Amino acid sequence: MIKISYLVICGGVLALAQTAPKSNRLTPSEELNAQLPRWLRLSGEYRARVEGFVNNGFGPHDDLYLLNRFRINMAIQPLSWVKLRFQGQDARVFWKNQRPPAPPFQDVMDLRLGWLELGDPEKGAWALRVGRQEFVYGEQRLVGHVSWLNTARSFDAARLTLRHNGYRVDAFASSVVIPKDGEFNRHIDGNNFHGLYGGVEKLIPKAVLEPYVFWRTAPWRLSPVPESGGRGKLSFATAGFRLAGKMEAWDYSVEMAKQFGSLGADSIRAWAGHWRLGYTTAQLGWKPRWIGEYNYATGDRDPRDGRRQTFDILYPTPHDKYGLSDQVGWKNIHHVRFGVDLKPHPKWLLQPNYHCWWLASRNDGLYLAGGALLARVAGGARSRHVGQELDFQATYTLNKQVQIAGGLAHIFPGAFLKEATPGKAYTFPYIMLGYAF
Repeated sequence: MIKISYLVICGGVLALAQTAPKSNRLTPSEELNAQLPRWLRLSGEYRARVEGFVNNGFGPHDDLYLLNRFRINMAIQPLSWVKLRFQGQDARVFWKNQRPPAPPFQDVMDLRLGWLELGDPEKGAWALRVGRQEFVYGEQRLVGHVSWLNTARSFDAARLTLRHNGYRVDAFASSVVIPKDGEFNRHIDGNNFHGLYGGVEKLIPKAVLEPYVFWRTAPWRLSPVPESGGRGKLSFATAGFRLAGKMEAWDYSVEMAKQFGSLGADSIRAWAGHWRLGYTTAQLGWKPRWIGEYNYATGDRDPRDGRRQTFDILYPTPHDKYGLSDQVGWKNIHHVRFGVDLKPHPKWLLQPNYHCWWLASRNDGLYLAGGALLARVAGGARSRHVGQELDFQATYTLNKQVQIAGGLAHIFPGAFLKEATPGKAYTFPYIMLGYAF
């Protein structure tokens, strides 16, 4: 029955894509906006994704379900330097083995974005944005909207942007919004996230340098239990930089971050790094872009010494950064990736990849892409080798409104997973339709 439902849904997705308007026609929102005053604009987004897994948790647990997300957007701009944006979002899940459904799979209609902005953050010298908003910084390895999830992420925040002669800095104070199905989404007082994020465009040719400092605090009732016992307030900083640029056919990115602070009587000392190199052979057919990548994040060496060394990923958009299956995150990990981006046609993008992982510390565990602990061996694992993944994705952009994507990931468990879990191979398939109107 599950396989039949999957085929029926996939066929429906393709049929809907074929009925989409041609690129030379006005979209529904463009036709509507032509009748509205210039200071008011309406638009919308619809996304459907069928996904599932075989052997979740590397044990005999399978599922297949439909994620359905609808967004309605309203933009109001009475003056060139005054903007208001609103976004309502309705996210639902069907046929999932979860009762009752809950975030991140379901959050029935709620206010996801609602902000007032003075100035222009992209072209002007300054801008101030206040209200419920997204944060998108760098490659979103530490701070992002995590839009792959059905509910996505937003912050209640105030953000000031200053720009001058190739330099930019964002200063913000915020608290993440916690989605709750059936209730109006709110942040939690005291669960705070503040930061400075810079951009320097002229220091290195064809490159941007982005230094940053983030500060996260949380009261004892929202914090993990310290290794030293009792309860305590969480307060730590993340300082780092991102460098990304191009040199002829080469492209590269580097990001490194160090964390320091405290959780109660525990000290926090952790760091992580990302290094990627790409090379595009434009003279070949399909214009392949070859990619080699290494990621590292510290893990805790001793869970009882009062020193927390597991890197905290903050509020990232982690999907497909350490494997399409999202079974591995940027915590206590060595990660190697090799892949290639192929364009057989301007509308097609094909992406096969290979991933391999090892634990940074045998005494710590394996963490999911979102940061939750997946598996740990009490007393320390015998092997650090987590496993390998082969994955493949294909994306077809029909026009400016419609995009279709699909993918398949398969994990071959290594010695650690066979020791810490039932050790079954994990498979993740998906097919997705995005429609903007």
